Amino acid sequence: MQQTIKILLITIIFSVELLAMEVLEVKILNAYSMKKEFPGKLLPIEQSKLAFEIPGKINKIYVDVGDSVSEGEILAKLDDREAAAQLNQAKASYDLSEQVLNRFEDLRKQGHISIQELDKAKSDFIIAKSQYEFFKVKLEQTSLMSPFNGVIQGRFLDTGTVINSGIPILEIIDSNYVEAHISVPVTYLSDMEIGKEYDFDFEGKEIKAELTRLAPMSPGGSDSRLAIFRFNEFFNPGSIANLQLKIIKKASGTWVPLKSLSQSDQGLWTVYTIDSKNIVVRDIVEIIYFEDDYAFVNGTLRDGDLVVLGGAAKIIEGKKVN
Repeated sequence: MQQTIKILLITIIFSVELLAMEVLEVKILNAYSMKKEFPGKLLPIEQSKLAFEIPGKINKIYVDVGDSVSEGEILAKLDDREAAAQLNQAKASYDLSEQVLNRFEDLRKQGHISIQELDKAKSDFIIAKSQYEFFKVKLEQTSLMSPFNGVIQGRFLDTGTVINSGIPILEIIDSNYVEAHISVPVTYLSDMEIGKEYDFDFEGKEIKAELTRLAPMSPGGSDSRLAIFRFNEFFNPGSIANLQLKIIKKASGTWVPLKSLSQSDQGLWTVYTIDSKNIVVRDIVEIIYFEDDYAFVNGTLRDGDLVVLGGAAKIIEGKKVN
């Protein structure tokens, strides 16, 4: 922003020498730009600690920290011999109950059995089927699968460990995107728009991210809100990216160097100008915004006025300059 301001000043004013006084010609503008920088930490969009849903002995862990994995990929396996045996037993009971049911349906059509006997066969079939489905799920639960494309961030246990259900085995983070969580004062939120892309400085490079949502900050009367930005590429989580918020504010005024300002009464400031008759005139201005060595001011200044850069140091109000 500093460079932008300097370029703006150079393009709208010029300097000349009048009795060793450097002056700038005023150009009144209808708006000014301001730049604010807010740091934010990069976080994975998804981050999960993975655990088996059933207890057992870890038979194999196929991945380690830093490995890239795909959604649905098997990451670890429990000893599944007991689960497989229970599934085989349930499958045999299911197949038998299905055969019995089919046989009883034929016998009922021929009038050889009662309705109650057929209903009992149907009930046995439903129970056997439920048991079979239950043990299929139990066998599937001996495999720990990746819930999304990602990178293994942590590995907590090793092969041979006997575990209870719910004990974290691995930690995985999304490898497709990251997001930045940034505290932004509410005074700037009216100039921001959800769905719009904004510039970030990341390790000296300019990158863009989309503002996806706003969330309230923690309770306690904070005047900021949490702005969440999504990047369309992956960067190392934990890194710092700086939001470069550029805001255009509508206001009539002009940029002047701070060294041309002298403090006046009631929060106002004074600048000295040379009018069309080469007489030094005192103008009252109000600082709207300042950045580095420049201030955007409005007041009694007009297009074409020559502002004395040195301010009041060597100026006598009303003196005529040849």
